[in-house]
Amino acid sequence: MDYVAPPEVVRGMIEGGVKKASLPVGQLLLRGAVSGAFLGFATSLAVTAAVQTGVPLTGALVFPVGFVMIVLFGMELVTGNFALLTTAALARRVRPGAVLRNWFWVFLGNLLGSLFYGLLLAVVLSQGGTASGGPVAEKLVAVAQAKTVAYQQLGPAGMVTVLAKAVLCNWMVCMGVLMALAAKSTTGKIVAAWLPIMTFFAQGFEHSVVNMFVIPTGMLLGAEVSLAQWWLWNQVPVTLANLFAGAVFVGGVFYWSYPPQQAPAAELTAEEEDSPALAPAELAPSAPR
Repeated sequence: MDYVAPPEVVRGMIEGGVKKASLPVGQLLLRGAVSGAFLGFATSLAVTAAVQTGVPLTGALVFPVGFVMIVLFGMELVTGNFALLTTAALARRVRPGAVLRNWFWVFLGNLLGSLFYGLLLAVVLSQGGTASGGPVAEKLVAVAQAKTVAYQQLGPAGMVTVLAKAVLCNWMVCMGVLMALAAKSTTGKIVAAWLPIMTFFAQGFEHSVVNMFVIPTGMLLGAEVSLAQWWLWNQVPVTLANLFAGAVFVGGVFYWSYPPQQAPAAELTAEEEDSPALAPAELAPSAPR
């Protein structure tokens, strides 16, 4: 069968978190940068599709291609790691410091990759700065302003809105990670992951890595958005709310719904046991009573 039962999915989350916690910094940065670029590709594709068809839903239908590439090739996306590393920490398979280490370096890698792709796209759309960029550029400018200035103009209500959108977003993004774990075949993983990712994008929710691309790219193309507006009214609150949703609504909820019976020492290799990133095997939880 292609289907993986929920208890096995949770075990896969834990093992995935353990592996990610032990990756060297260089790998976290490189894989994170690739993920940022992939989501940039997917976002610009979605914007192009929406502009060309006049139907925003078409953008949501194609956007998950970036997430699928990240999942299938084992790249690092901080929003998904908010759930996986939390689950591994709850199982006492990784130390809290290793969780924060992964999140920090992957966030930085995602940011660098997003900025790199955004810079290249701005050059392409503006023909090296000699043209306005056309309707796709205009849409990116409008989106960048809607994700920052529009929230600021609403004041506290704008902050509440952006936080709520970010919680809803990463709830679905992390479900995309779990859906991919719930299938064994390549086709099954693609189809399963596609659905929740399409769901969040179609409703305009706030994803921190997507925003690492779309806001600065819009700024490069002429959006009247300052660095302070980008970070204070979007990037920081969206990242924190994404973290909360991934860690609590997905990582915590699924761990507590399907707690592993045990995490025996045999599951840790000798290399893992010696790693400072990983918790010692004797800290693995006993069977719940």
